[in-house]
Amino acid sequence: MDHEIKTWLYDILNAIMEIDSFFIDIPKNFSTYQKDLRTRRAGERNIEIIGEALNRIISKDSTIQITNARKIVDTRNRIIHGYDSVSDEIMWGIVLNHLPILQTEISDFLGE
Repeated sequence: MDHEIKTWLYDILNAIMEIDSFFIDIPKNFSTYQKDLRTRRAGERNIEIIGEALNRIISKDSTIQITNARKIVDTRNRIIHGYDSVSDEIMWGIVLNHLPILQTEISDFLGE
């Protein structure tokens, strides 16, 4: 596997693990997430990193298939360029429903 692509895949995994680490000491539920500005902003930042890494991966090698890669990149763009329209509900849905799937898929790519 290309070294840059492998690095970006690890960046994605690290960002997902960092988001998960936010919930070690607090309940992993929407109301807790919504009330904690730092957790929300840190989660958004990590989703930006994930989206940028995926954008680099699919730009470098279009044969790599990652579920919802384009939607993740679009979400990254929305956070950055449409920051005033970012929905806590959508971000929470990504954290709860989509990141675990992405984590499994990336781990499979890396053979972990």
